[in-house]
This record gives sequence, structure tokens and C-alpha cells, in this order.
Amino acid sequence: MTVSPFGSFDGAALPIIPIAWSNVGEYSMQSWEDYVDLLKPAGQLLQTIAETATEQLRADLYRQLTMNIAQGYFLYFQASAKHPEFAPFENSVFMLQPNPDAVYYFTPLDGRGTYRVVGNRGNAPVAGFAIGGNMIGLADPPGPGYNNYDFDGLSLEADGSFEVIFSPEKPAGYEGNWRYLNPAAKFLLVRQFSYDWGRERDVQVAIERLDAPPIKPQITPEQTDEKLRALFGGYVERLSKLGIGYVRRTRENGLVNKVALTGFQDLGNGADWPQAYWEGVFEIAEDEAIIIETDMPDEHLYWNVQVIDALWNQVELVYRQTSLNGLQARLDSDGKFRAVLSVRDPGVQNWLDTGGNLTGMLIGRWYRCSSHPVPVMKRVKFSALRGELPVETPEFSETERATMLMTRRIGAQLRRRW
Repeated sequence: MTVSPFGSFDGAALPIIPIAWSNVGEYSMQSWEDYVDLLKPAGQLLQTIAETATEQLRADLYRQLTMNIAQGYFLYFQASAKHPEFAPFENSVFMLQPNPDAVYYFTPLDGRGTYRVVGNRGNAPVAGFAIGGNMIGLADPPGPGYNNYDFDGLSLEADGSFEVIFSPEKPAGYEGNWRYLNPAAKFLLVRQFSYDWGRERDVQVAIERLDAPPIKPQITPEQTDEKLRALFGGYVERLSKLGIGYVRRTRENGLVNKVALTGFQDLGNGADWPQAYWEGVFEIAEDEAIIIETDMPDEHLYWNVQVIDALWNQVELVYRQTSLNGLQARLDSDGKFRAVLSVRDPGVQNWLDTGGNLTGMLIGRWYRCSSHPVPVMKRVKFSALRGELPVETPEFSETERATMLMTRRIGAQLRRRW
């Protein structure tokens, strides 16, 4: 017998109580086992990975699939087009290639409706709205993207607060902020990119639909059945399949230890999305490193680079330096950005930690930059690394690294990431 502040129990299994389901005139759901069975095909994704399917990779895939379930709950059950609410999407607490500097909020909507969004701009470098069709993972293919609107284009109050109406047509007599809503739109996404983690003021947003009943009805058994089938039988596998396939295609396109520019239009970004990405697969040995070198745009509102693994997961970002942004990175006297990708700490400020991975991807971003340079990658022996870097490259001590990592893990946790 175990005694707790809440009473005593003997650890025995809970009794099975026969239930007489009352389904007369109602929708009949499947058993829980039937829904769980829908998840089984996702486990076969490991066979599609080009790299050797190690136990670590299998463990990482299973963890990713579990993440998809957690993420999917917000997407399918948190809100509806009639009763919208911003929920976390692909934030850094999740894994499938979120920007480490970003916080994303997602809500479903109906492009034929009228929505009011209120909040505060905050002061992160980038804050904006994205409107699109199918969000990645929710359907094949993702997209299309329709419109992107920067918060800075709104008329803001002195304290950063705002109100904006989204609708297919501007309401008669309305003189405030209004943005066009494509009638085919299915979601509204808020993006925030931060530089100084934990010290910048985060975006605050709330949304309501003006042309729908204010009371949100209970989710019916029929709706629950439909959502569970879509989540377990579609989304969980589809999202991972998309990420794994993207890594594989990048490798097949010959981008191994080299990068190329992309706009990710194939993943749903609209033509007006003001960001260019550079990406490529990396491959190294434990005694090797890769030097990444790039010119910098003359004007750059925001830029970063991140390390992701063979499954398209962001490598641990709170306790490891697996990304750098324009505030965290050091530029050399010639104006170039140089970083070292390696398993071990190379003793330079711009270290990109692989998290123990010997293969994965690098993804960088140029947001509202005057140009989009293409970095070069050079694979070298770790022992010869110093000779390959500019002579001026300063040593970065263990104490400096400890301070930088402390700043990172505290700043990461002070941000609202979910």
C-alpha cells in the first residue's frame, strides 16, 4: 500500500468498467486502437533515408514522429476558421527545421471571412504575417503562399500596439489598418525573428473572426474522428516524409559540402516572400571540419545560419551552439563571415556544433538584404584548421565559450517559444 497526500492506492491496475455506449442517432467513432494503427506506416520512413539507418537515426525518427503528434494537436484541435486562435507552429521546442531565432504562430482561417488581429509589434528585427493555402504537412502539396505583410507596414501606436482587419474587401467606412485576404486562404501565420534572445520584446497577437458566432461549439464525435484520422493517418507521416525527402533531394542535386540559393517556393512560400535561403548537405569525419565563408550584403536587416540533421531536425539549440545570427556572429576585418562546422570545439567564436552528427544540412537566411551571396564550404583536417583561417582569427577560450553558451541557454528559455 502506498500513501500519498491524495490518499492511498495499492498499485493495482485500474478496474475495467463495462461501458454501454449510447450511439443511437449519433456518430459512432472507431476504437482507440484503430486510430493508433493509422500511425504504423510512418515507421517505414526509415527505409527511405539515404544514410545508413543507425539506431541513433531510428531513435531520432521516432522522436520526430512523436513531435509531429504534439505539433499536430495544436493544428487540428486548438482552433478553427470560425473560431481562430494563434497556436505555436514549428517553434524551436519542436524539431523539424524551425529557424532557431524564430517564433511562429499559426491559425486556420477561411479566406472568405473577416478577421481582426490586435497586438503589439515588439522590437525583434523581423515581424510579419504570411497568408497561404495548405500549411506544410497538412496536405500535399504545401502552399501556395499568397501574401506576406510586415508589421512595420502597419500604422502603429507609439507603444507598438496595433489593430488590423484581414478580409477580401475593405469594410465600408473603415479607416484603420486593412490587409487583403485571398478568398482561397486557409491559414494566417505570424513570424518573428529575434537577434538578442530573451532581451527583445516579443510580438503579442490575438485574433477574432468578426462574421461568425462568438460562442465556440463543442467538438463533435464526427469532427474528432475526422481530425484523428487526418492527424494520425496523414499529418504525422506526411510532415516527416517532407523533411526526409528534402534532405535526400538536396543530396541528389549534388549539394554535398556546397550550397545553393533557394526561395523554398516548393514548400509554399509566396513569390513576394522577402527571404532567400542558402542550403547544402554537409559530410565530415570526426577529425575533420568545414570552413564556411561568405561575403556579406551591404544592407542586411537579418541573417543567420543553422545546423540540421539527416532528418531535417534542428540540432539541439538551447545547450549547443548550433546556429549563429547577425548579432551572435563575428565578422572578419575584410567584412566576411567565416564559421567552422565541426564535432569538436575549434576554439573560434563562430563555431557551428554538429551535435555529434557527421552528416546533415546547413541552412542560412538573407532577409531583406541588398544581395544574396552564396557561401563556400571547404573541408579540412581538424589538425590543419588554424592554418586555413585568417591569421587575425582570435582564439576563443573555454571561459568565453562557457559564457556564450550560458547567454544562449538563458536567452533561449526567456523567449516565448510555445
